[in-house]
Amino acid sequence: MDKPSNSPRKFLWVKRIFTLLVGITIWHLPVPWELSADAWHLFAIFITAIIGVLINALSIFTASILALVAVVLLRVLPPEKAFSGFSESFILLILAAFLVAKGVIKSGLGRRIAFLLIRQFGKSTLNLGYCIVATDTLLGPAIPSNTARSGILYPITHALALDTGSQPTPEGRKKTGSYLMMTAISGHTISSALWLTGMAANPVGAGIAAQFGVNMNFGNWVFVASVPCIVALITIPLLLYKLFPPEIKHTPEAPKMAREALGKMGPMSRREWIMGITFFGMILLWAFSPVLNLNLAIVAFLGLSILILSNVYTLEDIREGAGDALETYVWFAILYMMSAALNDLGFMKTLGAQIATYIGDYNWVTVYLLLTLLYVAIHYLFVSQTAHLLALYAVFLQVAVNAEVPVALMAFMLSFATNYFAVITPQASSSNVIFAGSGYLPSGDIYKQGAIITVLNTLIFLLATPWILWASSL
Repeated sequence: MDKPSNSPRKFLWVKRIFTLLVGITIWHLPVPWELSADAWHLFAIFITAIIGVLINALSIFTASILALVAVVLLRVLPPEKAFSGFSESFILLILAAFLVAKGVIKSGLGRRIAFLLIRQFGKSTLNLGYCIVATDTLLGPAIPSNTARSGILYPITHALALDTGSQPTPEGRKKTGSYLMMTAISGHTISSALWLTGMAANPVGAGIAAQFGVNMNFGNWVFVASVPCIVALITIPLLLYKLFPPEIKHTPEAPKMAREALGKMGPMSRREWIMGITFFGMILLWAFSPVLNLNLAIVAFLGLSILILSNVYTLEDIREGAGDALETYVWFAILYMMSAALNDLGFMKTLGAQIATYIGDYNWVTVYLLLTLLYVAIHYLFVSQTAHLLALYAVFLQVAVNAEVPVALMAFMLSFATNYFAVITPQASSSNVIFAGSGYLPSGDIYKQGAIITVLNTLIFLLATPWILWASSL
């Protein structure tokens, strides 16, 4: 009898050693651009962790933990700074929303919603993909946080995956779950770009653009964004369906099965009513949080408290099933901390300024294209859309003005890019994180499919340049 081969494990260690050697090499390179040594060394650790995940040498959780250890032991950052990501309110929002989403599923409400959608649209997995995108787009103008919106969309998407026979296992996720989850986070990038209130950084960008004489309000934002966003919303589910097809494509019997299942479920139970009212209340509070001056994370924890007190989601449930929520919380908090520290140390702004010096002498069309492409590509280094915008938006906009790029065109394009590049990595947006922790989307798949969707989004918006130029000038 042949002995089992150790070659896959040996190859894994080859990739890990290669990742370590890359990190050591970057660490010892001469520090460029008058950066501080700490800024360069932090970049070396950060990019090494990302490379480890990209080549599947390490899981994103393991890579993040090792990066945190390296940052502290090598004295790049003090411990209090290294652990600061764990106290960020929007990261706590992800943790709470993850747990509330589990309550939606456990109570049976998620299953009921899934069956209602399958009954109406469930003849094909592609239809369900469009249904998810449409739901998110309609929620966009009312929910000012794409992270909060992901907390609404995730349990519905998760229930749809489960009730179309797809489990979060290596064998089961390919049936429908991977497709539905990836469609959700990809569509999320466009629903956020369509509305001025679709993502927290959009009004920030509008405020910076106003300093350059560009007026962005709710009406002209949706008008300018409408053409490229509608094209993208139509194209994304279909492209994912063609390039990464779900194993289960046609489900002609699904609507009938859903009707039968709803009949067996009977009227809504007490748990479902409590869950439904709590969930709807959270949506309302999230929608009116700017008016009421409410912290989004507190709204999520309020909802979680109600579910625990009413015994809809118990402490035992949390102990048994919250491992993925905790894992997701840990790795995202670490990567966010490192990205924010790079920004604080001036790495991002210096990088942007250095890039600007090389392209400022081209004609305005070339400068416009290069600035857009670079702004998107640099997001591989960021774990926050808002941080990216704050670091580079004004720098890139000033370069555009100097090169005589129409300032409104550049301002709108950079604002839209801040949204449509959000699927480029698992950590590219806090709204991705809950889906990345679902078990349906390995990090490698998000990197691969996310890159394709980001290229698609960029291409659609660049081809829409004549429309954006005209519409933004009105």
